[in-house]
Amino acid sequence: MANPKFEGVNGLKPVLMFDSGIGGLTVLREARVLIPERGFIYVADDAGFPYGGWEEEALTARILDLFENLLATHDPEICVIACNTAFTLAGAALREKFPHMTFVGTVPAIKPAAERTRSGLVSVLATPGTVKRAYTRDLIQSFASQCHVRLVGSPDLARMAESYIRGETVTDADILTEIGPCFMEREGAKTDIVVLACTHYPFMANVFRRLAPWPVDWLDPAEAIARQARRKVPLVEGAEHPDSYDFAVFTSGNPDFATRRLMQGFGLKA
Repeated sequence: MANPKFEGVNGLKPVLMFDSGIGGLTVLREARVLIPERGFIYVADDAGFPYGGWEEEALTARILDLFENLLATHDPEICVIACNTAFTLAGAALREKFPHMTFVGTVPAIKPAAERTRSGLVSVLATPGTVKRAYTRDLIQSFASQCHVRLVGSPDLARMAESYIRGETVTDADILTEIGPCFMEREGAKTDIVVLACTHYPFMANVFRRLAPWPVDWLDPAEAIARQARRKVPLVEGAEHPDSYDFAVFTSGNPDFATRRLMQGFGLKA
């Protein structure tokens, strides 16, 4: 989808939000509340989705190539990488290659989980790519060394979330197969926090709550990501959101009808 560079009110540049698919919409929803004066460009790499099966070198090269074009085309104020898999893999490379751009990343919310847990049993529900990253294990070592942290890499849950939000049927049994390993019992204690370490997963949080064998805190990082983006975006007094500007870009160039309708429901031209 071709779009001109954003002129905006008072010449304000837009916020670019990037994800492998539709998961970043959970972050977009929060960011719009906190950054109401900016236009938003939502970029879904649907041609590359899902990221879980990619080799690391190839996926890093793909993300860098995409941003070469995205930055030249849209000239955003900042870029929000609303994808744990993408940022834990390529965040450092993006900042090195594009030092003039501010990147706000998404990483597993392990630190706040370690601060909140009472049982000391925390699970991180993520994609296989996020689970195997040294970045994720470094977060555990730095902030949760006193906890027992179980990393649960779901190969199919992001795809299920995409189907679910489009209104397609996803069975309870299939979902429970993916989230079941999150629940631990040790010496009378039970898992009390599950970190949702993929921005797709909050779309299904109500289903997770219903299927969970006991109540847990499902930790959604979307608001924290949006707050960090707000800190990085200069606030211009008197600026107003540009009417009818926000739009979605799909790397496939041809999203299906259900996806277009979803984007429109989030106020995005698609």
